[in-house]
Amino acid sequence: MSSPAAAPPAPASLKRIVAASLIGTTIEWYDFFLYGSAAALVFNKLFFPDSDPLVGTLLSFLTYAVGFAARPLGALVFGHYGDRLGRKKLLVLSLLLMGGATFAIGLLPTHASIGAAAPVLLTVLRLVQGFALGGEWGGAVLLVSEHGDARRRGFWASWPQTGAPAGQLLATGVLSLLTALLSDTAFGSWGWRIPFLLSGVLVIVGLWIRLSVDESPVFKEALAQAEARKADVAAEAEKLPLVSVLRHHWRDVLVAMGARMAENISYYVITAFILVYATTSAGVSKQTALNSVLIASAVHFAVIPAWGALSDRIGRRPVYLIGAVGVGLWMFPFFSLIDTGGFGNLILAVTVGLVLHGAMYAPQAAFFSEMFATRMRYSGASIGAQFASVAAGAPAPLIATALLADYGSSTPIALYVIAAAVLTVIAVAAAKETRNRDLADVAVPPGQGADRTATAPEDARTA
Repeated sequence: MSSPAAAPPAPASLKRIVAASLIGTTIEWYDFFLYGSAAALVFNKLFFPDSDPLVGTLLSFLTYAVGFAARPLGALVFGHYGDRLGRKKLLVLSLLLMGGATFAIGLLPTHASIGAAAPVLLTVLRLVQGFALGGEWGGAVLLVSEHGDARRRGFWASWPQTGAPAGQLLATGVLSLLTALLSDTAFGSWGWRIPFLLSGVLVIVGLWIRLSVDESPVFKEALAQAEARKADVAAEAEKLPLVSVLRHHWRDVLVAMGARMAENISYYVITAFILVYATTSAGVSKQTALNSVLIASAVHFAVIPAWGALSDRIGRRPVYLIGAVGVGLWMFPFFSLIDTGGFGNLILAVTVGLVLHGAMYAPQAAFFSEMFATRMRYSGASIGAQFASVAAGAPAPLIATALLADYGSSTPIALYVIAAAVLTVIAVAAAKETRNRDLADVAVPPGQGADRTATAPEDARTA
């Protein structure tokens, strides 16, 4: 049986916790997206100058994908220690790693200065970024989910998710401003370094806010119970949250991975690959493409909490399915609008795509958190989310660019995203609704494994 739902925290306390998670995820995603945008715009010339322009873009996107390869390792390490030591400590470490790596990229010498060592160093720093982000997401959403009011968990847990469009907005905004103010020569020479160096200032602000919040009360309760059971031989499994996840939650991990396919692939096609497609195939200027992503990201930021609130009323699965089906149906109109070359059509294409993406991304935090028991929640949510990113978000811009190079058409790219949407629909349709789950559940009841269905008390289910 579920334990009673904890009393909701004071509004001021909850808002501070949400702010701490949001500022951290915003900075982390700013760092991550900044790299993606720079990979599409300048890294091909700065770090791979001997290649054909489109091949250079492919190589720069390959270093972009390397960051995703490190995310599962970050999920394993941060998840393991986050389930043993707490969410807060690991979130501070992830912020320091990500910010430090991004700042260092801003100081990197280019291929013209040190030759082949430049892309090698770039790749190493990208690996550090990916490792840090692999551990960031799970901790940030859990900190809010485990503090928050059960009746509005979808809404509150969606706020750390807005860190993605906020980071995209910040990264694209800084790049757009610099490309508007600087000549192409100045931007390629030194201007591109400015947004990476700004990360150092942002990290200081993020640490100041993040260090001010308390550890999750749900985790502290679970840790106390684990300490009390240390003499029990069965409690030995708690020392290895990963083992517990794979033993009790293997089905939930697979569902989370499937759910991530359309969400992850569509996002990077819409926000990163568009900078390549719009400028090379549709004849749109770099500034116009950046501005369209900038405007759409602002709308994306605004709709995510609304989708999260809707998931509190009708459930996580229905909202998620709306997004997956919608993104699949939108892909052909998306590319058709971009092909017109009109700024208004470009904004419409990206905005509608991100609004539909938000229907998947908003409930994802609560959905994944509710799948796993407390003492293995950081590991389970992180593993499910980040292992999928290797097959989904990591190669998405690379695959899309390769398809464009091979076929010279957007049709194969649209079909690629549609196939991902079908996988996500199947995964989410096979999942159980989690909206009524009590996060105070510490462990999986014996013998029930991934198929258990814990629910919250009646007062926690009533919106």
